[in-house]
Amino acid sequence: MQNHASPRIGSHFLRHSAILLISLAVASAPCSGQANGAGGHATGPIHPPQYDAEKRPITAGGFVASGPIVFKDVTKEAGLGGWQHVMGTPQKKYILETDGSGVGLIDYDNDGWLDIYLVNGSTYDALAGKAPAPHAALFHNNHNGTFTDVAAKAGVTNDRWGFGVAIADYDNDGWPDIFVANFGKNRLYHNNHDGTFTDVADKAGVTLGNWSDGATWGDYDGDGRLDLFVSGYLHYDVNHQPTANNGMVSRAFCQLRGTPVMCGPRGLKGESDHLFHNNGDGTFTDTSVKAGVSDPEGYYGFTTIFVDVNNDGKPDLLVANDSGPNYLYINKGDGTFEDNSYVSGFALNKEGREIASMGLAAGDYRHNGLLDLLVTDFSDDYKILYRNDGNASFSDVSDQAGIAELTVPFLGWGVGLIDYDNDGWKDIFMVNGHVYPEVDQHDWGTTYAQRPLLFHSEQGLKFVNVPPVRGSGLAAVIPGRGAAFGDLFNDGKIDVVISPIDGSPVLLRNVNTDHHHWVEIKLVGGPKSPRDAVGATAYLTTNGMRQREDVMSGGSFISTNDPRVHFGLAYATDPGTAEIHWPSGAIENIKLPAVDRIYTITEGRGITAAMCAGKPCAK
Repeated sequence: MQNHASPRIGSHFLRHSAILLISLAVASAPCSGQANGAGGHATGPIHPPQYDAEKRPITAGGFVASGPIVFKDVTKEAGLGGWQHVMGTPQKKYILETDGSGVGLIDYDNDGWLDIYLVNGSTYDALAGKAPAPHAALFHNNHNGTFTDVAAKAGVTNDRWGFGVAIADYDNDGWPDIFVANFGKNRLYHNNHDGTFTDVADKAGVTLGNWSDGATWGDYDGDGRLDLFVSGYLHYDVNHQPTANNGMVSRAFCQLRGTPVMCGPRGLKGESDHLFHNNGDGTFTDTSVKAGVSDPEGYYGFTTIFVDVNNDGKPDLLVANDSGPNYLYINKGDGTFEDNSYVSGFALNKEGREIASMGLAAGDYRHNGLLDLLVTDFSDDYKILYRNDGNASFSDVSDQAGIAELTVPFLGWGVGLIDYDNDGWKDIFMVNGHVYPEVDQHDWGTTYAQRPLLFHSEQGLKFVNVPPVRGSGLAAVIPGRGAAFGDLFNDGKIDVVISPIDGSPVLLRNVNTDHHHWVEIKLVGGPKSPRDAVGATAYLTTNGMRQREDVMSGGSFISTNDPRVHFGLAYATDPGTAEIHWPSGAIENIKLPAVDRIYTITEGRGITAAMCAGKPCAK
């Protein structure tokens, strides 16, 4: 039979076949991480330290005396400073203590203002019933720049060893619900519409019971109801935690640059992933194996997102795996998925090497209607921007994009593709922090607490680092983990909530001095779509650009961002036309009347509400 494949397809196949062979060789090696025995995490080779002008490691330095102030740390004045995240012990002897927790942005009372849900960890004494458990926080937005913790009143304190959070309206009643992934039984908090929640996880059948880490909601079978995917990290026994000394794991997996550190994840047993089909009656059915997404290899799953990467109207599934190949499952439209991880190019980096993936963001940074992917990973490795070349085929373009070299010393977690200055182009924000406190005792050019990174997009061609001005939000040196991105003050600017491990949250308010215009849209699905429109894609055409935004639950690092889609307009005073692709398959084109507003668009009904300066617009 004659082969009619194009040269591009043929070279694409050969490239990824070669990558597959390399990855198999890497995976079979006893210690394929760094040199000198850093086998616990998959990383690149050891890199020389990077220092600033004052001889500080660049991860905790590189500050400039003056320049544009983009973010301001308003944690204390916002009322968030009194809450503390706790996870195990400060020494971080075991891997259970190191990964941190996520952040969820949720308008739980439907007042039009984003509230903040912060997952907490726990302690060994709390697990044993010897001490009170640390509480999660639900910070109600008071509309005046301050927040009040109402978690106890709302019934969402969790009181378990918490990791990820995925927020969505799973029962289509118009009120957002909260799923919390735990070590131990998971929580599913159903919104009671009165400021309180009820944990229905047992009835729903989604508790699981070992180490769940991240989660995402999406209607994978097109029945108008949101289904739930939960990533598993390790199959873990808190009573028999691994160390090199007790013989539970090879010493090679418990070292960094020859120094003893906590063990794992490599060398430890992974936990399977789970897909729960929404039955429409408050219960879910585990369809992981039938759908082809059960993770039989037991990779170490972190952040996961349901989103349409090949523009066929069906949500695909992305899983960022720590120290193993990433997963890209293409939705076949019949209740099953095809594993395209390797052939797509998303499984590995351009060197054909597994990375220690932590955070994951999806967005169209080039305005071509294709979703690109951004992954954060371990120190001594660059962070990866995967360019979507069409037909769900991705290329690692980190070097060309300008983000590779600077990111190597940083250990990345939460990540967002956000337009911080409303110029219409997606920028990059990364949250960082090491897992080994021991790094502060060595001259390795990295630190346990690290500053965030912000890269400005030069019209989708390249990203340029924005220097951290001393005393500004970008100069906050913290052991960052989870992060969520959204417009917390309803002023059209994207803010950042960071959850450091073992510390107070950090609220970075966007105070950039640009005078660019913007619009935001809250989408409400009709009878054949999920009510909160998770899975919808919105395009906005104006100012010579066609931007794309997707409604997603999950992402960053085991967190959930603002569910409203956000478009920067630069200096355009005509907001243009929104083209909405609803999960039901319907497509609507809606002319937006004015800039600098937050619109509510309801499927089949057009614009049903608008907010101006945080209040309903005058008619």
